Amino acid sequence: MAQECLKILKCMLFVFNLIFWICGCVILGLGIYLLTLNNYGALLSSLPSLSIANVLIVVGTVTMVVAFLGCMGAIKENKCLLLSFFTLLLLILLIEVTAAIILFFYEKQVTNYIKSDMKQALKHQNDTGIMEAWNRIQTQLHCCGVSNDTDWGDAVPNTCCPPDVNPCTSKHYFTKGCFGQVQMWFESNFLLLGIAVICVSIIQVLGMSFAMTMYCQICNNYKSYDN
Repeated sequence: MAQECLKILKCMLFVFNLIFWICGCVILGLGIYLLTLNNYGALLSSLPSLSIANVLIVVGTVTMVVAFLGCMGAIKENKCLLLSFFTLLLLILLIEVTAAIILFFYEKQVTNYIKSDMKQALKHQNDTGIMEAWNRIQTQLHCCGVSNDTDWGDAVPNTCCPPDVNPCTSKHYFTKGCFGQVQMWFESNFLLLGIAVICVSIIQVLGMSFAMTMYCQICNNYKSYDN
């Protein structure tokens, strides 16, 4: 009976981690694809490497590594790999919960920090990467500056106007700031983002449960053999 339970757990954990690994591949691929399209991380002067693309690449890579450990732990029935898999998933879950708590309790401070950092990036107008990022986001979101066109001072770029307008003058500038447009997008998709985070958390808890159950089952089998 114990052996049958172990086989079922082994199959469940392997299938779970195989799906988890495939998800990691998809996330990694999406991150690489977005990286070739834009570099919005340049909008943050203090954290230039922080962008959706880079975050997805890191998340996808970590997911694939963790899923690989889970798969190998299930196939080999290796206690060390299963425990490593459980520990990594627990660590990732704690990081997610910590990030959620920080965003919830310090939302205003985080918002003000990002807004201030974006305005700081506007001062580096000689930086090609920063200007390319700003031109892209202004063209795609139909916005100008962080709050409005005054953030640019006297050097307002042509992307602050619709593409069919030439010359680009103050009466044609987009009235909405890019920070407000990005914030509006997150607010309009808040429910979907929340559901996605909850689903990911449930999957992680299930993976941890499967791993720990199999770990305990293997330990019990070893004890029964010793007796």
